[in-house]
Amino acid sequence: MGRRTGLWVLMITLCLVLSACGGGATGAEQLALDIRGEYLAMEGCTGTLTITADYGQRVYEYGVDLTYWRAGESVLTLTSPEAVAGVTARLENGSGSLEYDGMRVETGPLDENGMSPMDAVPTLMRYATEGFIAECTMEETDGGQVLRVICRDPEQQAGTGQECSLWFDSDSHALLRGELSQDGYTVIQCVFSTFQLTGAGTE
Repeated sequence: MGRRTGLWVLMITLCLVLSACGGGATGAEQLALDIRGEYLAMEGCTGTLTITADYGQRVYEYGVDLTYWRAGESVLTLTSPEAVAGVTARLENGSGSLEYDGMRVETGPLDENGMSPMDAVPTLMRYATEGFIAECTMEETDGGQVLRVICRDPEQQAGTGQECSLWFDSDSHALLRGELSQDGYTVIQCVFSTFQLTGAGTE
C-alpha cells in the first residue's frame, strides 16, 4: 500500500512539473523530468564538494565530505580550510549541531530558506525533488553538455526572492553544481567534485 502511495505521489509530482515546463516536455525539459524522477526515488547521496558562502563583506569557502539521507541524519564533514578540518555538521528533521573531538554544540532550528552553509545541500536536494521548475536549458561546457534547471516560486519574477540553479551531468545525471540566490545575488554556491545517488532506484 505504501509503495502504491509513493508511486502515485511521484506521478502527480511529475505531471505538475510537466505542466510547468509547458505541457509537452522535449529535450531539456524531458531530461529534467527524468532526473527529478531519479532524485525522488533516491534514499540519499554521497559526495565531495566546495561550499562558498558570500555574505557581502565576507566570503567563506569550505571543503566538505557529504553523506545525505532524505530520512535520517545527514553528515557534512569539513575538510578545509585546515583550521576547521574535522568539524562535523549533523542535520536531521530541521535541526542540527556541530561536533568536534566529541564536543557537540547545538545550533538550533535551521533556516527554512536554506541561507546558511550548513543546510545548503539539503536545500539543494529539496529544490531538486520539489522545486517549481521555471527554466530548463542545455549548456555547453569544457566537459560537454550539462543541464541547467532554475527553480523559483511560481509567483515570483526572475531575479526576485529566492532562486535555485542546479547543473546536472547530462549522461550520469549527477549533480555538478548548485547555487542559491536572493533577489538576484548569489549567496551560496556548491561545486561537486564527486556525487553519487544511493538507495532505492539507483545503481
